[in-house]
Amino acid sequence: MLAIPLLLGLSVSRFDAWQLALAGAAAGGYLTSVTLQTWRRARNRRKYRLALLVYGSVFAAFSLALTISHPALCLALLALLPAAAVTVSLSRPGRPRGAVEGLAHVAEALVLVPASAYLAGPIDYSRVALATLAAGLYLAGTVLAVRSVIRKRGNSRFAALSIGYHTVAAITALLLLPAAYAAFFLALALRAIALPVAERRLANTAHRLRPIEVGVVEIVASVCLVGLVFAKPL
Repeated sequence: MLAIPLLLGLSVSRFDAWQLALAGAAAGGYLTSVTLQTWRRARNRRKYRLALLVYGSVFAAFSLALTISHPALCLALLALLPAAAVTVSLSRPGRPRGAVEGLAHVAEALVLVPASAYLAGPIDYSRVALATLAAGLYLAGTVLAVRSVIRKRGNSRFAALSIGYHTVAAITALLLLPAAYAAFFLALALRAIALPVAERRLANTAHRLRPIEVGVVEIVASVCLVGLVFAKPL
């Protein structure tokens, strides 16, 4: 979720050492956010204090360096603060992490596309917009597709929601992105259909569909998207 926006931002710009600092801030911020949510849900919160301190310090150090050197990055707060408020407010004791939190994390991660491109120098807004669109379509789809066969396994309505989203994503890619990207998102739509079908067929067998297998599918899809943006730049 962090690497893809960073790399898509790099694909529509060029490499700059400050992008490494951005990666550090992103990792620190993500780990801080996830640990904070776990802390809010936990009964014994004391054991998470050290992790929060370490991750928060990493995030603060990199973020401070970035905002001092590139003050315009403060505009990212317009997206980060509302998304962070959603994830923290929904993390309550006894409540499992839901799709809304996952999509809020996607919104936070998408900030990395323009931020990564901005750090490399003059920004091409049209290319950055297309890269952000591609990252958003993919990452939001991943949240839905994975959840449809893990936390929402057997839930026909959620599977239909995932398939419907991927259909819209494929049409959007066909209309707004180059043909190679439309083919990629069509493949993702087929994956969104195939995963629930496979999960149901294997449900009563000795070899059920396991999270690690779903994860491998998403790793392959992620690598394909990153390879595509560098082979066929937007």
